[in-house]
Amino acid sequence: MTSYICIMPVMDRLSTPTPAAAAILDAVLNVVDRQGLDRATVREVAKAAGVSIGTVQHYFPTKDAMLAAAFTEVVRRISVRVEATLEDSHDIRTSLTAVLHEFLPLDERRRTEVRVQVAFAARAATVPALAELQQAILTQVHQALREAIAHILSDDDHSDSPRHLAHAALALVDGLAQHAVTTSAPLTADDMTAALDTLLDCRCARHHSSRPERPSSPSQLAETQGGGLPD
Repeated sequence: MTSYICIMPVMDRLSTPTPAAAAILDAVLNVVDRQGLDRATVREVAKAAGVSIGTVQHYFPTKDAMLAAAFTEVVRRISVRVEATLEDSHDIRTSLTAVLHEFLPLDERRRTEVRVQVAFAARAATVPALAELQQAILTQVHQALREAIAHILSDDDHSDSPRHLAHAALALVDGLAQHAVTTSAPLTADDMTAALDTLLDCRCARHHSSRPERPSSPSQLAETQGGGLPD
């Protein structure tokens, strides 16, 4: 089985922001996380970053520009962590799980990132430019997951199963993440990881159980062909 190293190729094109822009993006993330999208104004972000309003506007002239940059930064940070995880793993099933875990709010850092993603998705529903960015990211993430799942199911599986399972995995991750950051009784990290593992384990096990077992010895091969070994 081919080792699947680059699960999220879209991330390769995301560059690290300059120190000044990074400080402002940190402020945007903190404001959205603690106070919500409505409070993420240029003035509020400038205050949180300890810079002038003009400095913020130099890098991000509008609120939508700030939110798009914050979303892109979240994706970049996820990419960095995913790459570090994949360096130590050559098992595709393990790698796929690790990638999907990075989209779940399993700790405070990822919880902040999910809140930004939820805010971005809500804004993208009414702002075409943000919707275009959202679509570009999701399309490439889905394609990468689809290829990884195809390796897990079968090296020569050309059915729609990988595509459908990639959609299901992303939908499950999005739903779990949203519930975890928008409800008064959020799911625990164990609940979220167990739900994801259940989906992947059930689907992969079902696929493999439906495939004919390969003979492991000459005698078994002969039996499957309707005869015994020659005398």
